[in-house]
Amino acid sequence: MTIVDAPVSHLQEDPFGLAQEQLRKVADIFKIDSNLIEVLQQCKKAVVVSVPVTMDSGQVQAFEGYRVTHNIARGPSKGGIRYHPGVSLSEVKALSMWMTWKCALMNIPFGGAKGGVICDPKRLSRGELQNLTRRYTTEIINDIGPEKDIPAPDVGTDASVMAWIFDTYSMNKGHSVLGVVTGKPLNVGGSLGRLEATARGAMYSIREAIRKRDLKWDGLRVAVQGFGNVGLYLAKFAHGEGSKVTAISDSQSGVYNPNGIDIEAAIAHKQETGALAGLRGTESISNEDLLLLKCDVLAPCALEQVITADNADKVNASIICEGANGPITPAADEILYDKGVLVLPDILANAGGVVVSYFEWVQGLQEYFWKEDEVNARLNDICTRAFNETWAVHESRTVNMRNAAYGLAVQRVAEATTTRGLYP
Repeated sequence: MTIVDAPVSHLQEDPFGLAQEQLRKVADIFKIDSNLIEVLQQCKKAVVVSVPVTMDSGQVQAFEGYRVTHNIARGPSKGGIRYHPGVSLSEVKALSMWMTWKCALMNIPFGGAKGGVICDPKRLSRGELQNLTRRYTTEIINDIGPEKDIPAPDVGTDASVMAWIFDTYSMNKGHSVLGVVTGKPLNVGGSLGRLEATARGAMYSIREAIRKRDLKWDGLRVAVQGFGNVGLYLAKFAHGEGSKVTAISDSQSGVYNPNGIDIEAAIAHKQETGALAGLRGTESISNEDLLLLKCDVLAPCALEQVITADNADKVNASIICEGANGPITPAADEILYDKGVLVLPDILANAGGVVVSYFEWVQGLQEYFWKEDEVNARLNDICTRAFNETWAVHESRTVNMRNAAYGLAVQRVAEATTTRGLYP
């Protein structure tokens, strides 16, 4: 048996430490009771599991997996499952805390959770990926459920992975449980609009932000780091609105054209070759350099901590939309705010996915499914309301958008905690 060790992390700072730092800062600004912060700065539960898998070669490899619940004061916990070589317990704990604030800001009845397995899904066969998923599900089966904790896709996972989790859980329960996960394929209880939801929510946030800045979609220069689900659809939506998407990138490299990239051609090229490199009509650019391009909107949609104190002063965007979770460190936040850069924080800008996951969960419980236009209209209503609530606090308290969003969210969770009280 081979035990798969965690590789050296891409993260420069401890993610959970940063999440706790953000919480304490917001508590100071909004005068939240220190006793409540003592509760909210810790995760309710963290499960670490071994996931042994028989590989195609016949060798058994033991992967390490996690499932963390941060808070359930406002409802069952909700959060994605990440398959990535850099997954760590600290990262999963931070992501679960951010999910709590995200759900509270959107005012949906969930708390925050997150899961992950240390693996490289790109190096696993389809069969190996399914075996890993089913064994991981079995290991955490007592910790998830439609009224307890509802997983969803995240980095390295997709609708197929959710279908395997749904099936494994249902087989153990003896009947189909549609609400155990969201982000499922449509033919097994998924929701229309879920695939594009995170990017669509980000687009709604950008739309409101450019209105505040007296800008228009037409001719807007947009750079997108990351060409997974979020980055791809955000680039596609921005291009469809008339923007010039001047740069896009995947995990390997990026491409640049100051006059705008044909996003449909980029999608086709990526599907055909497996990479963006070599896209006709573009020049090569690194992920690091993409972040520093002069543009109207920069959307980091890949991984955490890509904008830090080391490069924040070189950022040339007027608006940053956090399509990823935690792409900007607290130190970088301060630098960007002083420069006048409007940062649309992750718990606001990329919350579209959890909102439509909520819709899918509701539809699954009712076994009654909505039309796509209805899903998108309700998503628009919730995201727009959350943006305007955050903007009002941003202006009235003279704080950046992140602190405004966190202030709203943390106060809502704190109020729920106070109302419920501590047991026993």
